[in-house]
Amino acid sequence: YDTNIPRQVGLSGSSAIVTALFRALMDFYGLTEDDIPKPLQPSFVLSVEMEEMGIQAGLQDRVVQCYQGLVYMDFDREKMERDNHGTYELLAIDALPDLLFIAYRAEPSDSGKIHSNVKQRWLNGDQEVVDGMATFASFAEDGRAALNSRDIAAFGGLMEKNFALRRELYSDAVVGASNLEMVEIAHKHGAFAKFPGSGGAILGLARAHSDFESLRVAYENAGCVFCVLEPAGRND
Repeated sequence: YDTNIPRQVGLSGSSAIVTALFRALMDFYGLTEDDIPKPLQPSFVLSVEMEEMGIQAGLQDRVVQCYQGLVYMDFDREKMERDNHGTYELLAIDALPDLLFIAYRAEPSDSGKIHSNVKQRWLNGDQEVVDGMATFASFAEDGRAALNSRDIAAFGGLMEKNFALRRELYSDAVVGASNLEMVEIAHKHGAFAKFPGSGGAILGLARAHSDFESLRVAYENAGCVFCVLEPAGRND
């Protein structure tokens, strides 16, 4: 196999390979969604990664890979425990602003280190983490509303709130100086920024197309790769 997804920078590279293999095997054996319903496919892929590869992660990446688009996800605990999947809703890809970019370190590191002890704190019922996850969920709801109304400023503000809460829950020591530097570069150029995954890369939202070149120069000078995002399926 081959992949063009950057390795070990929290951009879902490992899950993409497993999901691609899963989809290929379904096609090879003539299986359809009648055999493995789409809402269950991400949970199946995650179970393979956790049981066979020892990877600790969540469902989000696998949901996007299985649904192939812009997806709103609601991981309501009662529904998850009852059905083994959340509520997944495809949104119009054209709702995404055309000002998104990613930046990541040219020299990758182990993105798994960023998780720290937050998962165990969640399992232990740590109230700070439980409340934090509920707040993250509210960001997703508000983000869907902002995209549907094409409110780019509100969407960018939610990206900032997302990163601020992540920083608070994980601490700067865990987030890491390298990741913080990438976010600061975005801020210096007036862009919004957050993690797209577990660390090693940032997702940014520029204020204008004219900002892309100065952002590119700043990131490349800091030893990063800079890419303007072009979501598949956009009509513009």
